[in-house]
Amino acid sequence: MDSSGANRPHTRWTFLTNHARVLLMVARDPRARLRDVAAGIGITERAAQAIVSDLEEAGYLTRTRVGRRNHYSIDPTRRFRHPAEAGVRIESLLDIFTHRENTPSADPDGAGQDHAQRGRREHP
Repeated sequence: MDSSGANRPHTRWTFLTNHARVLLMVARDPRARLRDVAAGIGITERAAQAIVSDLEEAGYLTRTRVGRRNHYSIDPTRRFRHPAEAGVRIESLLDIFTHRENTPSADPDGAGQDHAQRGRREHP
């Protein structure tokens, strides 16, 4: 193992919170099941459910029931909650970690609307 800790399997802290990780998982797959989100992050399904509720209550996520599954959409215009980053939209985080330029558009008819036109939308 090198001194940078690059080979270390587990660390005591990470740069992203579980709330950010849930948001990113949902951004990658708006139809993801909570059990899959939880497993992908390494938290319990109950913890994932609580985080989704927090994000929904704060306006970051909208949950829509489609048949027997939930479908999530993210409002990328919402801003970070901490005062130090309050001027930054979460869209910046989503862009960095979801590589939108390499994924199909969330706009199924391919209208190619820009961010301002989309407003509240699914994030790929």
